[in-house]
Amino acid sequence: MRKPVLLYLITRPDLGGAQSHVLDLIRAFREDYETHLAVGFAGPLTRAAQAVGVPVHLIPALVRQISPHLDIAAVAGLVSLFRLIQPDLVHAHSSKAGTVGRMAAKFTGIPAIFTAHGWAFSEGIRPGRRLIALAMEQLASGWAERLICVSDYDYRLALRLHVGKPAQMCVVKYGLVAQAPAATPDRPGTVSLAMVARFGEQKDHATLIRGMAHLKPGTADLNLIGEGERRPACEQLARDLGVAQHIRFWGDRLDVPELLADCHMFVLCTHWEGLPISILEAIRAGLPVVATAVSGVPELVGDGETGFLIPRKDPSVLAQALQRLIENPRLRAEMGQQARARFLAHFTLDRMMQQIQPIYREAV
Repeated sequence: MRKPVLLYLITRPDLGGAQSHVLDLIRAFREDYETHLAVGFAGPLTRAAQAVGVPVHLIPALVRQISPHLDIAAVAGLVSLFRLIQPDLVHAHSSKAGTVGRMAAKFTGIPAIFTAHGWAFSEGIRPGRRLIALAMEQLASGWAERLICVSDYDYRLALRLHVGKPAQMCVVKYGLVAQAPAATPDRPGTVSLAMVARFGEQKDHATLIRGMAHLKPGTADLNLIGEGERRPACEQLARDLGVAQHIRFWGDRLDVPELLADCHMFVLCTHWEGLPISILEAIRAGLPVVATAVSGVPELVGDGETGFLIPRKDPSVLAQALQRLIENPRLRAEMGQQARARFLAHFTLDRMMQQIQPIYREAV
């Protein structure tokens, strides 16, 4: 008997949380399914998929921005692809791929699942964009067998705003492979901070850089890992505030676990989230975390237990939380140990796969 055909669909192949999640799914399910990947253009994710023998299909009209003529072309391209490879199940990720992918699946009678990696109508997003995204998701929710939320926050938000029905909805929080280099948060020396995030509209590097200017001089260095269109503005801000000598801009890296293991603590300043995989990587390494209390972040960070939660856009409060950990290596070690324990209890890859397997079987 042939294996069922499973098609993963995502808009962009960049380095990012949603992409790393898709790659984990591809690696986990390619033995049980004939697995394919469709994406807008080639990049790190497509190369990683091809490296494990998964066919990749490029849909050039699949772009992040709203573009009626391109979106129609993307639906047409996906309909043609579905008829070619005849998937038994489509699993779409990211807002745009989720919308056009579910529409194409509806046209062709193929069951579809959509994972929302943070809703595009979450608090913190520009009001006009939120309204458009909400209308699109209310329409597209009926085109999927199941809607997977990655946080309890997203689940409650969707139901409150009438996106999907309770019978469709479920929560599957991310999981990662448990083995990774371990950090030593209490080791002596200048305290090293890290933030892993794309320099884009969602993340708030500016507040972190301003927070660095509030710290006692010379007490900490900051490592910013990631790329994006807002990086030059952030580099200029660091120079303007006189903290550039304490900040290293690493760009995109493939050795994030090793970089985190060399740090003392992790920071995430952000406007909205789903369930940030960067924090999962940090607590897996045993790092205390200081993060903005938005969306699903409080489901990862226990305030006062595994780190500190702070309000959005408040560099002064951020600096106070950072300074407290900078000056207390014992507290860093205790919080890091509890963070690692929380990861092992709730966020392993095996646990996530055990939850997704029956969803696939039911849909197929």
